[in-house]
Amino acid sequence: MNILLVDDDLELCELLKRYLERELFKVTLVHDARNGLEEALTGKYQAVILDVMLPGGNGVEILRSIRQRSDLPVLMLTAKGDEMDRIEGLEIGADDYMPKPANPRELAARLRSVLRRNRTADVADTNIELDELMINLDQHQVSREGNVLDLTATEFNILCVLAREAGKVVEKNRLAEQSMQRSLTLYDRSLDMHLSNLRKKLGPNRNGDQRIKTVRGIGYIYSPEQGEDAA
Repeated sequence: MNILLVDDDLELCELLKRYLERELFKVTLVHDARNGLEEALTGKYQAVILDVMLPGGNGVEILRSIRQRSDLPVLMLTAKGDEMDRIEGLEIGADDYMPKPANPRELAARLRSVLRRNRTADVADTNIELDELMINLDQHQVSREGNVLDLTATEFNILCVLAREAGKVVEKNRLAEQSMQRSLTLYDRSLDMHLSNLRKKLGPNRNGDQRIKTVRGIGYIYSPEQGEDAA
């Protein structure tokens, strides 16, 4: 899920970004009202976390502008104790509201709740289709040409991270943090073992090439099929 976080508290933004990315969200940071509104309306995001007090504008006004053009889920943050801000935001169309400083774990839980409530019947929201693989995010299930693969939870997480960034290199430690919820230690080979098992279970693609490739010294990449036969 691509999430936009609009807040001028740089330290809080970095804290929330690190935690949410470990929870398999992809987070983009913006720190002012004008750019926040422009970015929110690009159509690239599944939800917005929006601070009320921002340089160059007010989060409530940004929410009002978003609601004039989009049903994009919005979770509001505020350091103010004024109940009227919360009521006004909810009346305009905020999906949820949290006081600052926000607890990262609670924020992730509320964000998932907002996304569940706003999820449509569109299969694209719950499936990733890549080559002949179908990744069902709701059921934590992967099938290849209709045959369900027996993946562990960690293998599923690794595949999801790489599939979301297919064709791009994912740095090794970031892959570990997002799929295993921890950083790698010196001589830690656990991620390599999970990847080795995952490669065996996925098998080669229809062109006979390895799906997940190692970029030495950097990380890993899911390499989509190339050529006329690639769908």
